Amino acid sequence: MSTVSNCMSVLRFFANHRRFSANLTVFTIKQSPFYSTVNNSNITSLSGKLLCARASSTTQNMSFVYPEVRRDETVVDDYHGTKIIDPYRWLEDPDSDDTKAFIEAENNITRPFLDSCPVKKDINERLTELWNYPKYSCPFRRGDRYFFYKNTGLQNQNVLYVQDSLDGEARVFLDPNKLSEDGTVALSGSRFTEDGNTFAYGLSASGSDWITIHIKDVATGEDYPEVLKKVKFASMSWTKDHKGLFYSRYPEQTGKTDGSETEVNRDQKLCYHRLNTPQESDVIVVEFPEEPLWRIGAEVSDCGRYLLVSPVRDCRDNLLFFADLHKHPEIDGLLSLTQIVHNFEADYEYVSNEGSVCIFRTNKNAPNYRLIKIDLNEPAEDKWETLIPEHPTDVLDWASAVDSDKLVIHYVRDVKSVLQLHNMKDGQLIQEFKLDVGSVVGFSGKKEQSEIFYHFMSFLTPGIIYHVDFKKQPYSPTVFREVSVKGFDPSQYEAKQVFYSSKDGTKVPMFIVHKKNLPQDGNNPALVYGYGGFNINVQPSFSVTRLVFMQHFNGVLAIPNIRGGGEYGERWHNAGRLLNKQNVFDDFQAAAEYLQSMGYTKPALTTAQGGSNGGLLVAACINQRPDLYGAAIVQVGVLDMLRFQKFTIGHAWVSDYGSSDNKTHFDNLLKYSPLHNIQAPDNVSRAEYPATLVLTADHDDRVVPLHSLKYIAAIQHSVNGTLQRRPLLARIDTKAGHGGGKPTAKIIEEHTDILSFMTLTLGLKFEK
Repeated sequence: MSTVSNCMSVLRFFANHRRFSANLTVFTIKQSPFYSTVNNSNITSLSGKLLCARASSTTQNMSFVYPEVRRDETVVDDYHGTKIIDPYRWLEDPDSDDTKAFIEAENNITRPFLDSCPVKKDINERLTELWNYPKYSCPFRRGDRYFFYKNTGLQNQNVLYVQDSLDGEARVFLDPNKLSEDGTVALSGSRFTEDGNTFAYGLSASGSDWITIHIKDVATGEDYPEVLKKVKFASMSWTKDHKGLFYSRYPEQTGKTDGSETEVNRDQKLCYHRLNTPQESDVIVVEFPEEPLWRIGAEVSDCGRYLLVSPVRDCRDNLLFFADLHKHPEIDGLLSLTQIVHNFEADYEYVSNEGSVCIFRTNKNAPNYRLIKIDLNEPAEDKWETLIPEHPTDVLDWASAVDSDKLVIHYVRDVKSVLQLHNMKDGQLIQEFKLDVGSVVGFSGKKEQSEIFYHFMSFLTPGIIYHVDFKKQPYSPTVFREVSVKGFDPSQYEAKQVFYSSKDGTKVPMFIVHKKNLPQDGNNPALVYGYGGFNINVQPSFSVTRLVFMQHFNGVLAIPNIRGGGEYGERWHNAGRLLNKQNVFDDFQAAAEYLQSMGYTKPALTTAQGGSNGGLLVAACINQRPDLYGAAIVQVGVLDMLRFQKFTIGHAWVSDYGSSDNKTHFDNLLKYSPLHNIQAPDNVSRAEYPATLVLTADHDDRVVPLHSLKYIAAIQHSVNGTLQRRPLLARIDTKAGHGGGKPTAKIIEEHTDILSFMTLTLGLKFEK
């Protein structure tokens, strides 16, 4: 795929907001240095039951006894003359007995508490009931067949179907649910040949970013014998003769590569695989040995002549090269590359080409992005031409060539989708496809095809797939498929967008969704979800879990589109990254203050939620303003901001965070790093922490679990002997990763636990 897509695969946390998106055992340790002062009998009692006295339905009168965990204060790092103690460094080893004992002890406190929720069964049954509706992707044509993904409702993984025509009978083509009993093997990336006869697909196990690529003969349904291994963050692109596949892979490395390791990913190569040959015969076609941390994206041009190569170093900006494949008919070694872009200063995403003239989406001199033309015969920058200029306010999110001479372009306007059709030759607008307030979450269409499909969703719309046939004029979208959720009446709810003022006066948009005529008397629970990073948009989407929260708890859902995201282009992104990161936290805190000042809720009923970079957001905010929240859900968070770059793909995040290796950035990171800014409550100037649930999983090789483990150990230690009564707990899952590919059963289980935690800690009532 393109450079931007390749980069986002590294940092696309909960990617339903982005283009083409087609939630225990008994502790039996005898002696462990993990405990510093607890004897064996106390270990048994600590792990065997929840030590809390509960005198009411809320946590105000609870008292928790947490495991006393070994602190090694001899581990000291020197950052530019500043000494930082890292007493839980030993938790960075996922394979040590001490780490395993710690995980088990934490789960053995958390599990009984979550299971004690009197309405947990009701929550789980309602989630399951509402989740059980059919879900579809856009159909897409390859060769003379159509394909689409479907989930009948509660299947753990989506199933790929094939049909000979749009109104023909659909047949199962690939069912990942048959690949594992527990549904933890998932499809992760795929690519058909242009003729639709061969299918390359990635399989991921237990939520890891590592995949194996398999290749299937479409007509027979049989797999070819070869399996491509050591693949992660891979682009896949077939040559137009359908004989081979370009893909990126990592070299062999010592130790395990199953997603539970922490070693830095390095030395990725772009390889060429000939169909029906062993991987050992693959050849390296592009490499940058002097740059071991680069990742290499590649795309064969629409005409098949060029290979566009786009190395990326972090999570923004890429270089650009091309190879003329006519000069390499055998592809038997390194390709001759011509460099177009020499500096990491902007994004360049290939869209299409006519002959040697290629169209790219870029933010070079255009923070809201534009489309440009580059002639590969004269690729110097002073020869570039603008095809569609930057819009002054709307963000050009993606573009796709369709129907020979047209472009479908997706804009983001005040966080809402706008879909347009343009002339490919001169960029002129042909028409706009009318949309309600919401998001285009899926699209299919190709330059050589005369039809498109697009998938619309909103907070109150589970999904509508539209079809446009360019053989018929006018170009009028028709509803191809619409889904409904039994037991959900959208007319009973309202969704609106407000603009509130942040600390520095910046106006920030926020979506607010709740039942109609909900009284604004301050007595409603509110769930505030945020992300704020990596140029990622958080647009409206449908969520069963949020529906249960609104429907059965009279909850208010709030999604503030805080700085650091891409809702308003690179300007908005830059305003929340590096030395501007505090703006992200200020925006989120101002959102909570707005909701409380307007009577939607009050601090004791406000829950902050975020995942990954959003987990960093929530953890930083409860450190800075614990008084604003009654509960916090910190999912797979980046929490040790001084060492994140040392593990797996963490080095790629330096573009948003900076690195502690640089003194200026170290000083900034130290100010907000969740692990390093924990403060004990004193009931005078420092409020107690909100009830906090930290979630991670053993196969998360995106944001490795050590972040969550060190953080929960530190925060539990800090509140011992204080007036902290609200629980600070961790839920560490098994056979799961950062979120991608998680089976439906695990998602429902996780969301049941989250809503149960909120019920217990906020004193909520489940209304049937």
